[in-house]
Amino acid sequence: MIRVLVADDQPLMQRALSIFIEGADDMELVGLAADGSAAVTQARALRPDVVLMDMQMPILDGIEATRRVIEAHPSTKVIAVTTFSTEQYLLPALRAGASGFILKHVEPDELLEAIRAVHEGAGAISRQVTQNLIAAVRDAEAPAQARALAAGEELTARELDVVRLLANGMSNAEMAGALFVAEATVKSHLSRIMEKWQVRDRVQVLIRGAQLGLVKVGV
Repeated sequence: MIRVLVADDQPLMQRALSIFIEGADDMELVGLAADGSAAVTQARALRPDVVLMDMQMPILDGIEATRRVIEAHPSTKVIAVTTFSTEQYLLPALRAGASGFILKHVEPDELLEAIRAVHEGAGAISRQVTQNLIAAVRDAEAPAQARALAAGEELTARELDVVRLLANGMSNAEMAGALFVAEATVKSHLSRIMEKWQVRDRVQVLIRGAQLGLVKVGV
């Protein structure tokens, strides 16, 4: 069972997220927190596998709460949750250690798949957020930090296809369909890309691809 803690200061959102989690056969809701400080305290006490962390909370915001949770228990995965995909939260949340970033209005199935993905170490980001992340990386880091691929970082043509399809917000299954290959083949390509680029998950692949100029907004 994937043990999940929900941190959100809106009672209705807490309830909605709780219903989705409790309806999943492979998940257990272990706690609720209504502010960032409570989220950190409960995460330390309960040691959940995954925390759904609202970015806008009183007492302690979601970014700092994420940082403290990860520092205390690096094995706990945090998914940043917000109403709007803005640069104010997107890159700071990922830099604080979040393994995913989703919007509150995602479909229940996408939410549950995001929880499963980060629990497995794959990372997760809402398709609506993907292009915003590329733009945020471009604005924050280019051209000062842009650089060429180093030895050992070069991708094959098919691996580059995977990175660009990922930038279009596609799931592994959707990428497999677009490339006419098995989903396991897509996962294998992603694993090789992560190894070459020394990143931990698909979200970091997307960030590195944007840093390197391999993916662009609208492409």
